[in-house]
This record gives sequence, C-alpha cells and structure tokens, in this order.
Amino acid sequence: MSPRAGQAGHPARTLAFVESPVQLLNVLEWAHLHGLHGPAERGRPTVPGPAARPGPAVPPGRRGAAPDVPPGAGETGEPAAPVPAPVPVPAPVPVPAQARRTAGGTAPAGPPAAGGEGEGELTLVVLSPTDPMTRGQLRRMADLARDEGYRVRWEEARGGTTAPFHTIGGLAGSLRRADRIVMGDPFSRYVQLLLTITRARDLVVVDDGTATMEFIAQLARGERLVRWHRKGGRPGARDLLFAPVSSSARRRLTPSDRRRVEVFSSMPVTEIPDGVTVTANDFAWTRARFGPPRITQSADLVGTSLVETGVVDGDRYLEAVHHLAKTHGATRYFAHRRESTDKLRRLAAETGLEIVRPDLPLELIARRGPIGRTILSFPSTVVHTLPLALAGTGVRVAVCDIDPAWLTDTASPRAQGFLSGVTGTARDVHRLAAVSLA
Repeated sequence: MSPRAGQAGHPARTLAFVESPVQLLNVLEWAHLHGLHGPAERGRPTVPGPAARPGPAVPPGRRGAAPDVPPGAGETGEPAAPVPAPVPVPAPVPVPAQARRTAGGTAPAGPPAAGGEGEGELTLVVLSPTDPMTRGQLRRMADLARDEGYRVRWEEARGGTTAPFHTIGGLAGSLRRADRIVMGDPFSRYVQLLLTITRARDLVVVDDGTATMEFIAQLARGERLVRWHRKGGRPGARDLLFAPVSSSARRRLTPSDRRRVEVFSSMPVTEIPDGVTVTANDFAWTRARFGPPRITQSADLVGTSLVETGVVDGDRYLEAVHHLAKTHGATRYFAHRRESTDKLRRLAAETGLEIVRPDLPLELIARRGPIGRTILSFPSTVVHTLPLALAGTGVRVAVCDIDPAWLTDTASPRAQGFLSGVTGTARDVHRLAAVSLA
C-alpha cells in the first residue's frame, strides 16, 4: 500500500487509534517504515517528557517506586493520576529526549510555530483506558511520539457515561476527512464504532500482540470478530446488541475495489485473506532509537496476564514461575501491565523475585537495558517481538509451554491450541518443556 494514498495534491491524512502502549509503539514502527511525518515544518521544542524526568525520592528500604505521572501529558491537558506502586520496583531508566527528525536533519529547539494545530500526515488518537498502569505507559509513549514530531490527541474515551458521545462527536469531522485509518485493536468496540463513520479508502491494522494472529485468521474465514480467550462461549447481551456494528466493521475490514487493507505485524501469518497486504514489522525504529543495551549475566522473567483473563489457574502459575526462576537463576520479574496487585505481592513474597513494573513496552525496556542474557517467557507476544528488537545483542529468549493442567475450568476450548501455536510459530527462541507441577 502506498503511504501517499490520499487525494491528488496533498499527502494522505492519517488517523491512528490506539488503546494500549504496544499499539502506539507499533504505529510508530509503521510510520517509520512508511516515512510519515507529523505537522509539516512546525518546529516543536525538544524537552524531556515525563519519561525523561527522574522519579521522586525513594523512601528508605525500597529499591524504587513507580513515579507519579506529572501533569501535561495529554494534548488536551489530560490530568495526571498517580500510578500505584503495589510492589517495590527499580527507579525507571530515563528515556533520552531526541530532536524531531525532518528531511533536513533534526528540528532545532525553540518555540513552536504560530498558527492553528494543523493536520500532519499522521495524528495519533489515544482512546484512553481506565487502568492506571496502561495509562501511565501510554503517557510515556505519547511523549516519545511527540519527540518524533507527531501530533497526539488524548481522548478520555471512557471517562463517564457521556464520554463516548463527546469523543465520537469530536472525532467525526477528522474521521470523514481522513484518507487512511490505522488501528491497533480491530476487536475493540470503540474502534469498530468509529469505522462506521470513516470514508477512508485505506485501513491499516498494526499489531496488538498475539490477538493479531487470531484477527487475520477470523477475517480469512469470514467469522465474527471475537477475542481468542472468549471464543467458544455464548455471546452475552452486549455482544448481541453490538452485533450489527461488529458485522459492519468486519465488512469494512474486508478488502474490496473501494478499500485497501494492510496488516503490519511481527507475528507469523499463515492465513492471509484475499486482497490483504501483510507488511513485516522488524522493529527498525526501536533499534535505531534505543540501545544497544548492557547485558547482565543473570536471567529475567516476563510475566503474563493469563491468570487475569481467566485462562490459567493462579496457584499453578505461581508454582511455575517459582520453578523457572529457581532453575534458570532469574532475579527479576517484568510484570505485564494488566497483572493484579495481589498476585504480584504474593509472587514477590513466595519467589523472592524483584518485581519490575515497566513504564514503557518491554521491547523498549529491553532495548535500552540493562537486560538479562536470558529472557524467560510464557507464550505471549514478546516471544515474537523481543528477538526482533534485540537482534544482534546476543540475548537469548526462551519460552515455556503452558501445561494443559494449568488451564481453568472456564478457559476457552481453543486456549491450549492457540497458546501452543504462539510458542510453535515463534522464531529465534529456545523452547522449554512445560514445567511439571506434580
């Protein structure tokens, strides 16, 4: 798909909708590949954002705490909300501020140009979630996007009963003018609703982790769009009520003479729907922007939210983590942003692992370092993305299979097969046998 697929005489106006830090990262990777820019020639001052400022003083006896998010992170003055630190974590490594890249080099520091907001080739729209950890990472990713020269529009899309009406109403004009829509989560009801408004001829789906694999497969088979861990269950009342919108979104995401569809992914794709363009994400922006990292001699363990989504039993998961840490000498546990506070407290107490709450997606955390020479993970997105982000560093990524005995009674019938597929299709990783918890 041409990155300039707009009307003749002007660059394509692109709106990107993201709801998680990983989605925002992958939009930046996609824009880097296609050479898209923010508002043209508008000299934005380059100053350290919240991620580049040191955290607050650390109380005695703690290795560090997740800093409160300072105000001013949102394009519309989105207020700060403290990010809770349920367990001790190391103080975040500062993210270096960089000048915005332009065709002639880097934009000099100075006051922004006068005039209206304008529309660049790419505007990022954050449909803010309510989870505080996700919001904190999104704020920091938004600062990185601004450092790259992109306009970021922060929407409190879930900030009360009337918030969706205000958000959709405020975006309607931009949606109708956009030549291209980029989305990180085609399963999102919010995104599906926004798709009913746009007239864009180009639609792009960037990675939202392993869910992208399921989205492509469902689109190829003409199935309704349902997240993998919910598939097999009976649709609820809200699902039935939203079914017409979901069906409309699936039709719009199906290529036709009037619409082009691109999937930008680092995931293995085996079922490619007719007419869909698949573009590989090799994390070129991440590797150019950060690192190479300092490599430690120990191992690090990556957490997963499979317990929180009801797929894996909590007790079994903690036993498996303890076994892996002991066997491979892991000292740190990088928590998934959706892992519960109670689970992490228990994990820290029972395993002795140092719990780290990353303030950015793990691909960036690992790339800037320090990072263990071995990274242990259960089946998840990172077994596909980390080998790409850490290419050439000598870091080994190892994945541990999920034993069927760990699954809950309420897990989707497809859970085991899907998780095995995530592991089996991973490239450049070392595969570990499932931990026996007899």
